Amino acid sequence: MNNLPIHNSKPLSILLVEDDDGDAKALQRAFHKAKIANPIMRAIDGIEALDILKGVNGKTKPASPYMLLIDLNMPRMNGIQLVQAIRQDEILRPAVVFILTTSKREEDMMAAYDLNVAGYIVKETAGHDFLNLVSLLDAYWRIVEMP
Repeated sequence: MNNLPIHNSKPLSILLVEDDDGDAKALQRAFHKAKIANPIMRAIDGIEALDILKGVNGKTKPASPYMLLIDLNMPRMNGIQLVQAIRQDEILRPAVVFILTTSKREEDMMAAYDLNVAGYIVKETAGHDFLNLVSLLDAYWRIVEMP
């Protein structure tokens, strides 16, 4: 298995923030099928994701560099609220964030892009097994220069 390439020697870590077990497993299977072995951590909502990102409440921080895949519709703290909290935190602010959602609502899309997300991906267009999404992320990390 390969890791998504980045321009330095560290593999890219992925934090998946997704409350749906089926979607989370489908995405992990797609990474495995594409032979991409990057470390994937999972949070089931925004509150748990913030704990992971900050390394608090017994959670382990993801290794840097990392990217977030965030669902919008989650309990306790939804995806927009999570990205707002990330952008308000001086340490977390530079995080690369993709929204991964079933919502095609223009308001949701605009709210996400107003928070400087790298992309807004509707799950049905990413494909049932998420292989298109994995290909997109692979291409993104091959092209983008990271500090």
